[in-house]
Amino acid sequence: MVRHFAPMDTSERRTDDTAQHPVLRKVLIDLSIMVVLGVVLAVMGPFGSFQMPLPVRLVYWVGLAVTGYACFRPIGALVTSLGPRLDLPEWPLWIAACLLASVPVTLAVFWAGQLPGPFSLPSFETFARTYPYVLLVGSGVTVLFHQIERRKATPMAGDLRRPSEPQVENPPAPEARFLDRLSAHLGSDLLALEMEDHYVRVHTALGSELILLRMRDAVAELGGIEGAQVHRSWWVARDAVEDVKREGRNLQLVLTGGLEAPVSRARVAELKDAGWL
Repeated sequence: MVRHFAPMDTSERRTDDTAQHPVLRKVLIDLSIMVVLGVVLAVMGPFGSFQMPLPVRLVYWVGLAVTGYACFRPIGALVTSLGPRLDLPEWPLWIAACLLASVPVTLAVFWAGQLPGPFSLPSFETFARTYPYVLLVGSGVTVLFHQIERRKATPMAGDLRRPSEPQVENPPAPEARFLDRLSAHLGSDLLALEMEDHYVRVHTALGSELILLRMRDAVAELGGIEGAQVHRSWWVARDAVEDVKREGRNLQLVLTGGLEAPVSRARVAELKDAGWL
């Protein structure tokens, strides 16, 4: 039988490509928001910038908004991934990250005020006067983005993958609900879940992909699949463990395919009692 397929529209192809790269999609959305914020600030002209011509204000504020995002966003992503890996609370890391990211942004604010040049380093007094404002604004925007991401991840606790499908009398098993989130090419041989920022990276024997979902919600949908959360940022399937590697006081579970998952020190005794180690 010969089947005829309609050619995929270019806009549909772009949508599919973006959907397959959720991090890129998120960055593009965030940058769009920052550009809009820069335009709003340019129109308002705060902090004495209203004296500049509007085109200069647009370049000034949009440039600073994008620069601030470029400095704060990577450090925020590092906090959300590094904290669970090191078993450290997030809030001290967030404070340290905001304090650190505000330094280059403060310099950018100072140099933007010197356009078109020449450029020089600010005095300590000038830096100390500008830094608190940058820290306040940058931290506020960072916290706002962080809270929005958490709220977006919350509805994914339920199975929202196929809202148009009719309800069935017998709900699927918990493990089927999670595996149903995976792309078909990954199969169903689940190895591990790894937390990355506000996403969960799903590792199977055939590959991996990111899903916008909190770790605890993902684990809640794994009932019936034998495994354990061996770390704040890792869940591992029992059948996937092939070896245990020790590096000093740190333990790593070697999984099928060579993937390695860290073991939290707080869970070592529990895993030993369960026969994992």
